Amino acid sequence: MSPKLSMNLREQSSLIYKLLLLIDCSISTAYLWVLVRWYEVPWSPYYTRLEILVFFLSFFSFQSFQLYRSWRGWKYYREFLVIVQACGSVVGILLCYFFFFKISEAYSRVVFMIWSTTTPLLIFFAHFIVRRILRQLRKHGKNIRHAVVVGASDLGLRLAHQVESIPWAGIEVMGFFDDKSEASEELQQTGKPILGRISAIREFLQHNDIDYVYVALPMRAERKIFSILRECRDLGAQLFLVPDLYIFGLHHAEIQSLGDMLILNFNPATAWKRTFDIIFSSLILLITAPLLLVVALLIKLSDGGPVFYRHRRITSAGREFECIKFRTMCVGAAEKLEEILAADPALRREWNRSYKLKNDPRITRIGRFLRRTSLDEFPQFFNVLKGEMSVVGARPIVGRELNEYYKGNSTDSVGRYCSMKPGITGPWQVMKRSDVGNYRERVELDDWYVLNFSLKNDLKIIYKTVLCMFSGKGAY
Repeated sequence: MSPKLSMNLREQSSLIYKLLLLIDCSISTAYLWVLVRWYEVPWSPYYTRLEILVFFLSFFSFQSFQLYRSWRGWKYYREFLVIVQACGSVVGILLCYFFFFKISEAYSRVVFMIWSTTTPLLIFFAHFIVRRILRQLRKHGKNIRHAVVVGASDLGLRLAHQVESIPWAGIEVMGFFDDKSEASEELQQTGKPILGRISAIREFLQHNDIDYVYVALPMRAERKIFSILRECRDLGAQLFLVPDLYIFGLHHAEIQSLGDMLILNFNPATAWKRTFDIIFSSLILLITAPLLLVVALLIKLSDGGPVFYRHRRITSAGREFECIKFRTMCVGAAEKLEEILAADPALRREWNRSYKLKNDPRITRIGRFLRRTSLDEFPQFFNVLKGEMSVVGARPIVGRELNEYYKGNSTDSVGRYCSMKPGITGPWQVMKRSDVGNYRERVELDDWYVLNFSLKNDLKIIYKTVLCMFSGKGAY
């Protein structure tokens, strides 16, 4: 039998959401009426029918898009996207209505366009106000939902810490269920007890008021997971399975559908990144075209050798591509390298450690200037336009580096690195640049970027890169 729930603000959530649905539908219709009056459009029976149609379409569309689900712990922009989709469906149906009945001339196009594009903003503003009020109530101990976590391993502890970091979500973890006999030191630090063995969770839910059950067990415990899902779905609590994605070394996985199947996509969502790359690279190449032509001419006149240097690097999915740079070394630099390393053991140790030489004798005079100002990297914007690189990303590396430093030491770095395109600049460029002596530090910087990339971080890195270009810090 399901537990009896106490009568409080939490129980009234469904009533609040129903009221919010009616408010949203009223906003849609009232706003349309205001616009018609504002633009002094003569009222007619067509607008009366349109008002009724908008109300009922909004009523069904907003519910079908689950606009009134629990948004605890969700970011605002996700709710806004759902609102846009729901309003877009209403607008689409109305356009079909105008077309099939040949009545579009009866309505003001200006009014309809303004109403279509701004109604989602008004509805989102109303939801924003409601969510802010609920957040304040939760911070003061009101409207709290209680949860338990099945599994006290690293995944369960990570989930508990995540819940504690967002108090405005109004979720309180009561404790853990686990088959461990003793609580670990990490578990004791959370201050949450082990409520019992996993097999005891059904009885616990029958006698306690619990809203959420988070199943945070490793994938190999599929029998225990299936048992919980089968036996505990009728006890008043909502069940959530926390996939153990961290064992794959990627935090950007998302669930997608393939026909009737659900699949996990371990490739970070970078559609916005590609758009940014194309726009930014095109602007840079357009603005700096005269300067790049001068640089190319100086390189050619210095020794008559090729202007560009092409080297095979690793991009997403482990594929190789030809990375383009302005040539900064003398002609035949690759052949001269072994002679230089054979003559100086110290230089060989430096090369084996970082694949770079701080005072490389092969660098030309113009090449030293290009490296100090990072102008030698600018041809890589053509790699970006070709889709082989990104403006900001991990360092472009060679296959040997991938095998020796990213696949070794039992780390997940190779999976992270191959999930994204390398960048012209990145955290290594603005934090340490070529001053990084320990190669492991370079790998950790690349890992950090893949796990934390965002438009905000990309813009910060680009800004700091510009400062480094003028200072010449760490470049050689």
